[in-house]
Amino acid sequence: MEFINRIELAEIIYNKINANKTLLASQFAASKKAIGYLFIDDLLPEAIAVSLYNVFPKKEEMVLKKSIKEDKYVAVQMNRYNPVLEEIIYAFQDCKIVDLIGEISQIEAPIPDEFLYAGGLSMMGNKQFLNPHLDNSHDKDRERWRVLNLLYYVTPDWKEEYGGNLELWPDGLQKSPTTIHSKFNRLVIMVTHNQSLHSVSPIVFDGFRCCISNYYFSKVPVYATDQFHVTSFRGRPEHKFTDAILKIDTFLRMNLRKFFKKGIRENPHVYKK
Repeated sequence: MEFINRIELAEIIYNKINANKTLLASQFAASKKAIGYLFIDDLLPEAIAVSLYNVFPKKEEMVLKKSIKEDKYVAVQMNRYNPVLEEIIYAFQDCKIVDLIGEISQIEAPIPDEFLYAGGLSMMGNKQFLNPHLDNSHDKDRERWRVLNLLYYVTPDWKEEYGGNLELWPDGLQKSPTTIHSKFNRLVIMVTHNQSLHSVSPIVFDGFRCCISNYYFSKVPVYATDQFHVTSFRGRPEHKFTDAILKIDTFLRMNLRKFFKKGIRENPHVYKK
């Protein structure tokens, strides 16, 4: 397959989303009062989506993030990998796509992140997971609010029962989550605010779920009541002890930020061009 650049990819993505604009707006409106989200299937021609999966970096080429909070592989230094992966990430940052998604999700003037702070590539295999959490409320310089999370899944034939699915907890951990299948060639968009608790279910399959992600930011928060917070993890409902430890961890890190506005070290999950 011939190399396809970000301009060509952006045109395909824009046309697909725009053609389904009314349906997507209705989907988002139905969930807006809780954790607003939408998803669209068959985003790219299948051959292109498969080609993205085929050039995904191996786990040895990625960074393993493993703790009681999460267990996954990530990659953000895009110039180390097949160039088409950088092209697809920045295709989602095309201004007409950003504006269209902002219109559909009723987000005021969203701004893409060229530094891919906490974005880029992620991969999860058997027994890996991402515990319930709130994303950091701001960008790397703590100047803009994080407002939208874009997740594009590219593992062919990934079944829902394999795990690795996005879970939204609009009613907190006391109620069952809304599960969104990390289906091949599906783009999921969710709003991020002070109540956007979400997770990735543990994988129970001997394979890797691959995801391409972007965040959009804004000069204003989704809700006027939103406040600054660090990435705040919780334990799953069945893991009470882990939950207690993680709540203490969040409390300590929040208090640290009162003295060090941008943290005590630079977050390494940034694309250094």
